[in-house]
Amino acid sequence: MSDDTPDSLIPYDEIVQEALRAVVGRVLGEVERQGGALPGDHHFYITFKTGAPGVDIRQDLRERFPDEMTIVLQNKFWDLKVDEHGFSVGLSFNQRPAQLIIPFSAITAFVDPAVDFGLQFQAAASDVEPTDHDDPENDGPEGAGPDGSAGADDGSNVVTVDFGRKK
Repeated sequence: MSDDTPDSLIPYDEIVQEALRAVVGRVLGEVERQGGALPGDHHFYITFKTGAPGVDIRQDLRERFPDEMTIVLQNKFWDLKVDEHGFSVGLSFNQRPAQLIIPFSAITAFVDPAVDFGLQFQAAASDVEPTDHDDPENDGPEGAGPDGSAGADDGSNVVTVDFGRKK
């Protein structure tokens, strides 16, 4: 008898990833339906693969963030549009407006630090290793930015799904 788990013929990992990304879509859709107003202290850090299929960002942003980028949806964003495949949003980078189009499949993390909630996703390509990236740099209110609460060391309320094979 072997300790190796057999390969599944059902793509559970893909099904779960798709379902969790739908959570992001539903949350952003609610914000869109409320006219782009975030309730209470809610705000979102969204990390995505800049080179993923369907991502449309300014060339200078793609050059600055060739692998991954984190944006903040808090006070200074506009034209949030959500559909079943992804979302588009207007943000300002160094006082220059930009329209970003981000498919849900490109998202690698979604965090709402106001309620200590986060989701992390596997990269679309299984052979892509996560790399360090700069902090979010879209223009925000004074003093805004990661304060440590978005990535609590204890992982509370952060859902990470990894269906790697047992060794």
